[in-house]
Amino acid sequence: MNAEKIKQISKRMSYILRHKPDSAGLTLAPGGWVAIDDLIGALKISREYLDEVVSTNDKQRFEYSEDATKIRARQGHSTAVDLQYEAATPPDLLFHGTAVRFLESIRENGLIRGKRHHVHLSVDREMMIAVGSRHGKPVVLEVNAKQMLMDGNQFYVTGNHVWLTEHVAPQYIRESP
Repeated sequence: MNAEKIKQISKRMSYILRHKPDSAGLTLAPGGWVAIDDLIGALKISREYLDEVVSTNDKQRFEYSEDATKIRARQGHSTAVDLQYEAATPPDLLFHGTAVRFLESIRENGLIRGKRHHVHLSVDREMMIAVGSRHGKPVVLEVNAKQMLMDGNQFYVTGNHVWLTEHVAPQYIRESP
């Protein structure tokens, strides 16, 4: 299938499922789910194209429900939706990728979720370099998730292994060597 078309559909799906479902005449159900048939109709694509987008997305942003009748974005929402993830115990150390130009603010305020529901963290340091590169000269931050958890912070993990939390205070952050 046409790689450029797949990329365009993926971007449109991200926009609809994470930020503006009403732009396609859709409403997110609890958990962030949308009926696959409704999304296909809104995007005017085939199920084959949808399957291709879901299976080839480099960050595995989308997932089907167990009965394969619904689809959702796994994380990154700016719209009001309860993704219904269960609290989980993270590994002791997690990583966050950002750009050097944001370090001063991070040192003062920590990692904030901004307009999204959560701060995104990963066990994959290399992937976080790529994430940081999207915003300028990259830097990877180490997050002491073990101490955060001991101090009462909650974590959630998505199906594509992105760790989510509300906020990471400065005392839990260290610049990765």
